[in-house]
Amino acid sequence: MPLTNKIQLIAYPDRMGANLADLRSVIDRHFARAIGGIHILPPYPSNADGGFSPLTHKEIDPRHGSWADIEALAARYDICLDLTLNHISDQSAEFQDFIARGHQSEHAELFVHVDQLGPISPDDLARIHIRKEKEPFRDVRFADGSTGQVWCTFTEHQIDLNYSSPKTYALMEDTIAFLAARGVRLLRLDAFGYTTKKIGTSCFLVEPDVYDILKWINGVAQEHGVETLPEVHDHASFQYAIALHGMHPYGFALPPLLLYTLLDNNSTYLKQWLRMCPRNQVTVLDTHDGICIPDVEGVLPKAEIQAVIDNVGSRSADPILRRSAANVHTVGAIYQLTCTYYDALKRNDDAYIAARAIQFFAPGIPQVYYVGLLAGQNDPELMEASGELRDINRHHYTLAEVDAAVQQPVVRRLIALMEFRCSHPAFDGVFHLMYSNDSSVAMCWRNGEMQAELFVDLNFKKTTIRYVDVKSKRWLSLRA
Repeated sequence: MPLTNKIQLIAYPDRMGANLADLRSVIDRHFARAIGGIHILPPYPSNADGGFSPLTHKEIDPRHGSWADIEALAARYDICLDLTLNHISDQSAEFQDFIARGHQSEHAELFVHVDQLGPISPDDLARIHIRKEKEPFRDVRFADGSTGQVWCTFTEHQIDLNYSSPKTYALMEDTIAFLAARGVRLLRLDAFGYTTKKIGTSCFLVEPDVYDILKWINGVAQEHGVETLPEVHDHASFQYAIALHGMHPYGFALPPLLLYTLLDNNSTYLKQWLRMCPRNQVTVLDTHDGICIPDVEGVLPKAEIQAVIDNVGSRSADPILRRSAANVHTVGAIYQLTCTYYDALKRNDDAYIAARAIQFFAPGIPQVYYVGLLAGQNDPELMEASGELRDINRHHYTLAEVDAAVQQPVVRRLIALMEFRCSHPAFDGVFHLMYSNDSSVAMCWRNGEMQAELFVDLNFKKTTIRYVDVKSKRWLSLRA
């Protein structure tokens, strides 16, 4: 059965309350009619990167709860969990066995052994797409005192998997089957772009190799009744390619594109994108990462992208920089802006509601990040305490803070908008872009006689929805 075309909440297992049980109670109390799915950010035992260094995908960190908590949510909502394709924790049973037994370990082939890749020249290194301030390798000392070197794209705790080995595919197939049996409906394929290791290339999104891996993963997932959502930040053309291969792409161009649209009162580029964006996409405005810039290159001109960077940068923490020597289609060195979306829009309630309305009417399944759901503001204290720039948009909400946040007028408006998006049958139909001038945007969904239309006046940030009422079949209006 396909995913329901309803809004999904993106939430950590422990940042709306203390654990998964608290998350469930928050949803039941405030958002049960506003969402149809939940992307729970990694609840697995992990030793780095906010959960994205899993020791295993088969356990829930006891601090968060248990599989019973996941299954209880899966009984009512479409559940999305992360499948970290590129790497596994250095504290995993597999890597620890490799450390203990060296190349005699049954798990040795799971890892990329740098000394088996042949000579790597300085020019080769310069081409590799890296995510830290050093080469993507890590020295390993085995129990017998000998040494080796493995590929390590992210932190030193995240050891890359070897997709030249059948053992890696066997591990992934076993993991997918396990997660599907727990009621997971959508797998977010984290960091899949780094799975392609080929010296002489960027080792990132190497075509066609990357699609061979993705198609295999997607095929196994489909056998178990699960859909896939590959996660990548790069030129928007990669999202179109993912869609053509039958998987859900992310609409990652939308966050910076909407910022430009609302800050400049100009819908020209937004409407160009709406005409051609994949219809099976998943849309976001904010995530646990920052507002990513590479995704909008080729959609917005360079000058307009720089204008967004300059405007939002004045309200955000330091941006996260790109560290690729080969990525030539760049705008400066900015990879991500670190800011809540509400702050990015200057805490303007009407602009924020307009942004969400446009997202909800755009083609695809919308996702709303928990901080955005609560119109959260930047949390510099958390960022400074952790040293992680993106933590500015990862506030830990107590249950009392959630209860207070939902009383904000902007949040009440947002919840009402979400409940409309999740309940009206027009959104099970077909999307259409309607005529509007360059300082407005108009869209509609049609499903037989059921219709819903959106009009946003960008100059005044006014959002109006007209729709056919399900019971009376009359046209009604609401101001979002």
